[in-house]
Amino acid sequence: MKKKVMIIIGGVVIIIVGLLVAVLLNLGSVIKIVVNTYGPGITKTEVRLSDVDISLLSAQAEIRGFYLGNPGTFKSPKALSVESIYIDVDEKSLTSDPIIIEKIEVIAPEITYEKRGGTDNFQTILNNIKERTEAGKESEAKTEKTGEGAKSEGKKIVIRDVIIRDGRITLATAVLGGSEITVPLPNIHLTNIGQGAGGTSPAEAAKEIFAALYKKITAPDMTNVLNDQLKKLGLTLGGTKKAVTEQTTAAGKEAEQRVKALGDKIKGLLEE
Repeated sequence: MKKKVMIIIGGVVIIIVGLLVAVLLNLGSVIKIVVNTYGPGITKTEVRLSDVDISLLSAQAEIRGFYLGNPGTFKSPKALSVESIYIDVDEKSLTSDPIIIEKIEVIAPEITYEKRGGTDNFQTILNNIKERTEAGKESEAKTEKTGEGAKSEGKKIVIRDVIIRDGRITLATAVLGGSEITVPLPNIHLTNIGQGAGGTSPAEAAKEIFAALYKKITAPDMTNVLNDQLKKLGLTLGGTKKAVTEQTTAAGKEAEQRVKALGDKIKGLLEE
């Protein structure tokens, strides 16, 4: 009897271990599903990735085919796409809080920067992320105050290094008439995200990284490079809004003249 019980226990252990291994081996698929499902709710745009490759022994991951779409008010289909993102985690911290991410390296991001209606696509996405993180903080504070429900923030993270390199920015604006201007993006290096606070939420970390990227895109040295390219076309970033307004006004006047001419013709026909 005792021998049978030991066999049964052994079999259960083997099944549990097998299930755990299966879950770990399919962790990449789980991450992909989570990003594709919950990403759009944070940025309010299309978010997807093609594949995640995870090495369990080294606690390293490669994310391939990351895509961030534009808000619906913008013409360009995407704001950002990246072929490869490498993530290196301190495997000893996986069972602790915070989890230590040694490095995130974003390689060759393709960025589309679109100005429209007095704002731009990255500012709009950043506002969406801020709105979501603030809503999360309010919900967390309410939960702690009322004691209703469980704390939902989960484990915090610390990111030692974030490197964004070999990127390119493509400027898209209405006055270019469908044409685009592409210039190199200066490399970005962030350190110790969440370190001072003993860790931060993944959403807050994403907000900080995205804000740093936006700051680099709109920095004077970057806008000067874009302006140099625009000047060759007789335009500037500051003058695009005025140019669009002038084009719209001109189009409106032309349409008004056509309507008036048509009205005169109709009036002439009625008077005959």
